[in-house]
Amino acid sequence: MYAPGHLGELTQTVDFALVDAVIEETGSREKRLRLLPSRVVVYFVLALALFEDCSCPGVWGKLTAGLEGLPLVRPAVSSLSRARRRIGAAPLRRLFEILAGPVAHLGQAGSFYRGLRTVAVDGTLLHVPDEKALTWRYPKRVGESLEFGYPLLRLVVLVECGTRAVLAAAFGPESDGELTYAGRLLSALDRTMLLLADAGFDAAEFARDVHATGAQLLVRSSARRIPTPFRHLDDGSYLARIGYGVLPVLLTVRVIEASITVTLIDGTVRTEQWRLFTSLLDRPPTQLPGSLSSTTSGGSRRRRTFRSRRRCWTAVSCAPAA
Repeated sequence: MYAPGHLGELTQTVDFALVDAVIEETGSREKRLRLLPSRVVVYFVLALALFEDCSCPGVWGKLTAGLEGLPLVRPAVSSLSRARRRIGAAPLRRLFEILAGPVAHLGQAGSFYRGLRTVAVDGTLLHVPDEKALTWRYPKRVGESLEFGYPLLRLVVLVECGTRAVLAAAFGPESDGELTYAGRLLSALDRTMLLLADAGFDAAEFARDVHATGAQLLVRSSARRIPTPFRHLDDGSYLARIGYGVLPVLLTVRVIEASITVTLIDGTVRTEQWRLFTSLLDRPPTQLPGSLSSTTSGGSRRRRTFRSRRRCWTAVSCAPAA
């Protein structure tokens, strides 16, 4: 049975039996009868992530909104905080390990390219409370003489394209870069996957480590990388090797260069030069997957819609780089 209200929305995916099993496995079961048993606390922490703009009492109210008429407990904020400390992180970590993973069925639109499951990696920064209990781990940014801003946590996530299902995640202090955390996610890759990434992930070492998992890679190259072609292909792309001075064995990649014109919804037009490199050596660039496939060769024009947190733009026309 599913519980009503927002609790029911959670229990459709994370049912009571699973939560109880995880609590038992991690030794987080309460030792005596409590008003806030461990199962309830797990669902409360999950609800905190869904309603991140609400206070703890507000989240509790949303979680139990469908249970009106029952003799419900309305715990104080201090009681909720103590309950979270009591169960610790172990049951939530184990729950994530069980539930994280791809969900798209074979061939689902937006999730597969020529039999390969498309996944993407990217990172973001999150504010954490400015408290001594946290700043030893997540320090503030420091200028010449002053600290400023809130402490920052860096989060890097591997997701399945098309469904946004989370496959793996890593986080820690901002002082470590995205590549550091991305390296911790590679165990979630396998030979059935194609990894898409932006320019911050074009390091030769990262490409080598992705290759070692058996997965394929398509990444936007940074402007600083200027590969030297050793073989030009008929479609306008070329083969090059990366890793000079870094890798004991150079990696061969296919490089696609294109000029992209982006028209924003406010009418602003911007043209950029893009360079992609991929481990897919036998696929023409006009068949590359995902939003990056708009960088096609041969002067073709495609219309796509790109979305981000802050803006949406359409009408991307692509032409081969001169």
